[in-house]
Amino acid sequence: MEITAPVLENEEKEENNDQQPQQSPEALMPPPKPNPRGVIQFLTIIGQVEGHILLPPTNKATKYEHVIPQLVACAENSEVDGLLVLLNTMGGDVEAGLALAELIAHLGKPSVSLVLGGGHSIGVPLAVSAKFSYIAPSATMTIHPVRMNGTLVGAPQTYEYFNKTQDRVMDFITAHSNITHDRLNTLMMDTQTMAQDVGTILIGEEAVQEGLIDAVGGLHDAMEKLYEFIGKA
Repeated sequence: MEITAPVLENEEKEENNDQQPQQSPEALMPPPKPNPRGVIQFLTIIGQVEGHILLPPTNKATKYEHVIPQLVACAENSEVDGLLVLLNTMGGDVEAGLALAELIAHLGKPSVSLVLGGGHSIGVPLAVSAKFSYIAPSATMTIHPVRMNGTLVGAPQTYEYFNKTQDRVMDFITAHSNITHDRLNTLMMDTQTMAQDVGTILIGEEAVQEGLIDAVGGLHDAMEKLYEFIGKA
């Protein structure tokens, strides 16, 4: 009579442990390879540019205290070769917007901007701060004088401060684009284009014709131009 040895439960568990669990299709895919043309960092400026006053939580906002460290890290990181700025902003705080624009303009690395949807008000200096700027065919840019909401002191010094702030914005725009100071001032003070407001709305190609933006294009055009700058650098 032949005696069969019983199978122990521990042996069954050991055999089951030897079987490796099935991996997901994503885990089996090879890791993405670095782009040989260069590494691009993307920066999005959306909604309203928030300054020193906190906006309501229901507002879409870009906080300058978040973006400034990103720009500094981009300039410091030796693995980043260029910066692509994507804008869809209604404008916002003048000083916060100018601070971000100055950082982009003096980043020390190739930079390209792309206006998608809108680049209004203080979004204009942000759009022209890059080395080369694009605007989507359907995107718009609103140019208007510096304004302030709330209680104002009706004194000559207040108007003088407004004029100086206006000059800061205009000087930056003319220094980083092909529009002249006189033409920019004319567009800002136009009373025929906008209802219940002063200024001008430029759509796509119009912004290029005025010398404000370099070219009409999309994401592919902006990335190709940035890779071109990276290759030259």
